[in-house]
Amino acid sequence: MKVSAALAGGLAGTLTVASLHEALKRVAHDAPRMDLLDMALIRKGLKGMNKRVPKEDELQRWAVAGELVCDTTYYSMAGMGDKKGVWLRAALLGLAAGVSAVILPEPLGLPKESSNKTSGTQLMTVGLYLMGGLMTAAITELVDNAQNNNENKQFA
Repeated sequence: MKVSAALAGGLAGTLTVASLHEALKRVAHDAPRMDLLDMALIRKGLKGMNKRVPKEDELQRWAVAGELVCDTTYYSMAGMGDKKGVWLRAALLGLAAGVSAVILPEPLGLPKESSNKTSGTQLMTVGLYLMGGLMTAAITELVDNAQNNNENKQFA
């Protein structure tokens, strides 16, 4: 698959996670708060490097930017390799991200309540990232097919 298709899919997966996360925050009292977890991670990292921690609004912008770059890159890995395995790779990447988001905060000294508050929060967390993975596969495949169709038309 082409890198552009993989990146388009990765971006779609990232935007899916972010959109669903924002929607869940508005309707479910035990929704995951990955935004707070991201900000806590940045805050901890800056303090560990003896750097100034920005105010909340700037910290939130850093978290959104970091999520956009890192999650897009992460989900884009689903499009690397043969076309046949994109759905499996994307689903496994989504599951791995979701399970990691539930398991890792406490050992890393981060607020576990952000993704681990209740069993419902845990399920929503894993589900968010799985949905991101599945959207990644769908868009990666769609873009790759469109690119291949355009190439075939050029040579016909």
